[in-house]
Amino acid sequence: MAETWLGFSLDTANGVPIYRQIIRQIENGVLSGRLTTGDRLPTIRSLAVDLKINPNTIAKAYGELEIRGILATQVGSGTYIANKRPEPEEDALKAKIREALGRFMREMRDLGADKGEILRLVGEWEDGKAGGGRTKG
Repeated sequence: MAETWLGFSLDTANGVPIYRQIIRQIENGVLSGRLTTGDRLPTIRSLAVDLKINPNTIAKAYGELEIRGILATQVGSGTYIANKRPEPEEDALKAKIREALGRFMREMRDLGADKGEILRLVGEWEDGKAGGGRTKG
């Protein structure tokens, strides 16, 4: 795992190509507001050194984002976040939701909550009635 200025976290064991992980993380940065129009990205070479990966991988990610209009490259100046917001990939979004839900369910079960109790608590939370009540178990 490597982390850089942008907080990249790469996982070589998850089966997702590294360039796709970089694309998703830049898109997520834009969608979350951590990256805004005009923000300058690291050069391909410096990011490749920081992440300890092949510069062609960074170039491929930047190139795809430029084709989509998310990034803009100005020769001699650098690569910047453009003003077009990415469309979240539905499959990627669903995968993130499933991942977060899986963590939540494991934590709830570790606390001794069963499915019915978890659903009740989620319903209460959604209705704004969530208090500091304890789970049965």
